[in-house]
Amino acid sequence: MRLSIALLLAASSANAFVPSRPLRLRTRQCSRFMESERSPLLFMFTEVTDESATSTDQPSPAVSDFPPILEELRDVAMRLHTREQSPKEGQVPAPAKPAMPHVPTHMDYLKFLVDSHAVYAALEEIVNGNEKLAMFRSCGLERTLELEKDIAWMCNKYDLERPEVGMAGEMYVEELSRMIKGDEGIPEFMCHFYNYYFAHLAGGRMIGKQMSKLLLDGETLEFYRWGEDVNELKPRVKAQIEELAQQWSREERDNCINATPAAFRGGGAINGYLYGESPH
Repeated sequence: MRLSIALLLAASSANAFVPSRPLRLRTRQCSRFMESERSPLLFMFTEVTDESATSTDQPSPAVSDFPPILEELRDVAMRLHTREQSPKEGQVPAPAKPAMPHVPTHMDYLKFLVDSHAVYAALEEIVNGNEKLAMFRSCGLERTLELEKDIAWMCNKYDLERPEVGMAGEMYVEELSRMIKGDEGIPEFMCHFYNYYFAHLAGGRMIGKQMSKLLLDGETLEFYRWGEDVNELKPRVKAQIEELAQQWSREERDNCINATPAAFRGGGAINGYLYGESPH
């Protein structure tokens, strides 16, 4: 079972980006990716358009011409998975597996929770501070209060001292704060909002179950409990994201979509505490 932890951490995010409706094929836009030399999850990609789409004789597309934003986000996100994670759509080469998979400790898990709390607090602060994001206030996804309880419980239960927010959490919080200086940063921010929250609702819950068995004697943390059925919560918030995106231009939608690799890096760095790759 311990060996399965490392494999699960690598694969669990494959379910985090799938919208509730099937992906439609689109001919107006496609994306291509270039692998970074630094990490299998570091990518650059640019929009490729056909001649008819760029012709000055063609009128600008109406907002209704665009597919749902979550379909576009999913299309990009699945290409950032490995073939092992997503056999049909993954395009990232699988990283080399360590000879001995890292087995997380209580302190590893506590660091993960502390950095997660910092990121969720930043997300909530940004939402609460921008009127155009008011629909996402108290939406049911918030995790800061639950994480505070879990961090206190773990410190008391396992006689641990609460660590400071680590490098992974600090860097991601700084990035989120930078992008939302004005309303023009909202599309980019919403990519991070969607990916971070919904990754936890999907693969994050799978990781939580494994950590519970490995480290907590079956105890379920508040982090993995919601005040309502998540199958009712998810479509409601997704509909709100679509409502916000309906008024975006093509450029604003691209700003949202193009933030996907950075969202993967930010969330992946936090998860790194659980497989021995995030310095604290």
